[in-house]
This record gives sequence, C-alpha cells and structure tokens, in this order.
Amino acid sequence: MSIRRAPLLVLISVLALSSGGYVRAQTKTNWLGHYREPAARLVAEATANAFAWQRLALLTDSFGHRLSGSPQLERAIRWAAEEMKRDGLENVHIEPVMVPKWVRGRERADIIQPGPHELVMLGLGDSVGTPPEGVEAEVLVVQSFAELDSKSALAKGRIVFFNVPFTNYGDSRLFRMSGPSRAARHGAVAALIRSIGPTGLRLPHTGVLQYGADAPQIPAAAVAAEDADLLQRIAGRGQRIVVRLRMEAHFEGEVESANVIGELRGRELPEEIVVVGGHLDSWDVGAGASDDGGGCIVTWEALRLMKKLGLRPRRTVRVVLFTNEENGGRGGLAYRDAHRHELARHVMMLESDTGVFRPTGFGFSGTPRARETVKAIASLLAPIGATRIESVGGGADIEPSVREHGIPSLSLEVEGEYFVIHHTPADTVERIDPAHLAKCAAAVAVMTYVVADMPHRLGE
Repeated sequence: MSIRRAPLLVLISVLALSSGGYVRAQTKTNWLGHYREPAARLVAEATANAFAWQRLALLTDSFGHRLSGSPQLERAIRWAAEEMKRDGLENVHIEPVMVPKWVRGRERADIIQPGPHELVMLGLGDSVGTPPEGVEAEVLVVQSFAELDSKSALAKGRIVFFNVPFTNYGDSRLFRMSGPSRAARHGAVAALIRSIGPTGLRLPHTGVLQYGADAPQIPAAAVAAEDADLLQRIAGRGQRIVVRLRMEAHFEGEVESANVIGELRGRELPEEIVVVGGHLDSWDVGAGASDDGGGCIVTWEALRLMKKLGLRPRRTVRVVLFTNEENGGRGGLAYRDAHRHELARHVMMLESDTGVFRPTGFGFSGTPRARETVKAIASLLAPIGATRIESVGGGADIEPSVREHGIPSLSLEVEGEYFVIHHTPADTVERIDPAHLAKCAAAVAVMTYVVADMPHRLGE
C-alpha cells in the first residue's frame, strides 16, 4: 500500500508548494528545459545541408571583394536586402551611411640593392600614395618602437621597416596602425611593416592605418612574412638595403553606402530587440569570405532558420549587415545614431567577425548574472561542441551602441586559420568548411533564439 501511495503523496506535495519559494528557486535552473527541443531543431536544420555555405559562395562569387564605396559592395547590399525579403524576413530595408572611398590603384615594391627582388606587398588601407616615380630610399630595419626611437637619427630620409613577429592581433596591429606616423615623426619617407598575421605561404596582409595629426602622411605597405625575413637577413649581414616603392593609393571623397536590416518581429515583446550581425564590406583582396561574409551569413541564418521552423520568439530579432567596418567604422556609428532612441530596449547584441571555422562558443561582456544565463544557454550547444564562454565579447560594429548604453554583448568564438588568411588574397570561400559554417549558424541561432524568447530579460 505504501508503495502505491508514494506517487500520490509526492504529487500532493508538489502541488502544495507550487506557489511557494521551492518552485521559484527551481525556476532559475529549470526554465532551460523548455528550450531543449527548439534548440535541437535549430541545430538539426542548420546542419542538415550546406545552405549557408552555398549562400556565402553565391555572395563571394557574384560580387567578390567589397571595399567601402566600391560598386561591388553596393550591389551586394541590394542583393542581401532582396534575399532577406525572399527568406520572409520582416521590415527589410537599407539605412544610408556615408563612407570614405579609398582606391588602392597599382602598387609595387622592389629591393634595388643588394640585388633585385620583387617584394610581395599590399598597401595599407587609407595610405597615401607615392609620387608617380615612386619613393626610392635606404631601409632602416627595426623590431620595436623603442628601437626606432633609439635610432631616430638614422630614420631621416629612409624607409623604416618594422619587422615585428606576429604575437596576437591586438598587440601586433599597433605597428600597422601607428607605425607609419611614428616613422614619419623621425623623418622617414615611407614605412613598411611585417604583415600582421602568422607566416602563411608568402601572403601579404593589408589593413587600415591611422595617421597622427602631428606627423606628415607617408606611404605605407605590408610585406609578406617571408619577404620580411629576407630583409632582416640582409640587414643582419650589414648590407645596405635600398627599396623602391610605388603606390597609386588615394581617396576619392565620400560616397553613400548602407547598412542592411531585416527582422523577425517578436510575438509578445516586439519593442525589445536582440541584434545579431557582421560587416558586409571587406578589403579589396581575396573575396571577403571569412572577413566578414561568413559572419554576415551565420547571423542572417539565425533569423532564416527561426522563420523556416516557425519559431517566433517573444522579442524581436534583428540582423544588421554593417558597412565600412574595415576602414572607418561608419556603419556601426550610423546604427547607433539612427537607433539611439531604442538602445535602452536592446536586450543583447551579438557580432560574428573572427571567422566561421569550428565554433567553440561565445565571448561575453555583461553582468555576472547575465553571464550565468549565457553559460546555461550554451549548454544546449554541447552536441556541436560550442559550450565555452570566454571572458570578453563584442565587436567593432556593435561597440558604439554597446558602449553608449551598456548592452550585453557576445561574439562568436571559433578555432581556425582566421589570422592566416584575413586581409589577404587567400580569404576565399574554399578556406571554409561547410560543416563548420553550418555549426556556426546553429550556435548563433540557438543563442539568439533563447535570449530573445526566454521569460526574463537577459541579466534580470
């Protein structure tokens, strides 16, 4: 008899406590169970085929690289808006943004002495050009800013070459960003840098520089790591190095571009917004597949997958394909300015801009309470191995909005060869595994859907 009555007693006890503290305490851990089934559906749908990879291939094959102000980018913007409409997304529109138009032109660098060698190079974004006849000068090789300062008397009239091995992007890019102006302050006539990235089959890496207001603007370019090693070996022997640099780089003013926006409107709290996105522009080499066509596709996929599966969350999910991240950041600034009135209602912003290789999880910036929620959601991604939550998350495009209103921010985290190919001619769709791309889309879709749908706002 006691065996038969036990289930009834348990049921009565649970019902009696249903409005008490026990159930409220359990809510913090049990709410996630409601999302296991939709999360599994999103993962299954995302990984069932190569749709995301095929769309990325269509983007890169049809338009190629997409530098700000280029006809390729403007055609890609209009294509994306039309494709979003075909996907059934809502409130699809473009928001105009004025962007700088920088043109690379023809460029070349050659070692003249001690022997003829053509250097594999790329001019740095936003660099000025050389005179038509080029700049020919002796090279001063340095391996740090401190070494440059200690040899300042030798820099005047020379081409300063920063040969600083790649450690990590945050630290190494300082030489690309501010190296040319540091050299110019000491009288250099041009600057070269070792490409910001690991050694990878003699690939030069471009990227933006920032001229200081207190120094002349001198032409600047990156050389492949192997060519950097060549220059270092010659200098190490005490031989004189003379390089001729020719660059036609120049600005052509500002032109109109746009951010692309599409939504899946929330069913109960449409005024609360979860934003996901990447940047549609790229450098003018390669095809911008990893940086950042793939980021655009996987965040866009989050909405397409929800729409296809009939999963309409409580809150609005908005995808934004930003313009001009690479050499100006105008798209992110324009989004902040255009949507300042609703930033307080932004629940979360997520950016994918570090490649779409094997997903490992997300970076997160926000309150400790929100972090615990994000960790719980990430547990739903165990089947694809994307459960790790790193200490910092965000991205260049969402940063202006995040910083202005303290919005919780995430970034998709992956393991792969991003820095080997980023900003190089090798940034093509062939470098991206369709299965990894699909898992990236699945990870973004699950995280986005749960944050947008859960009963409580993230962090509350």
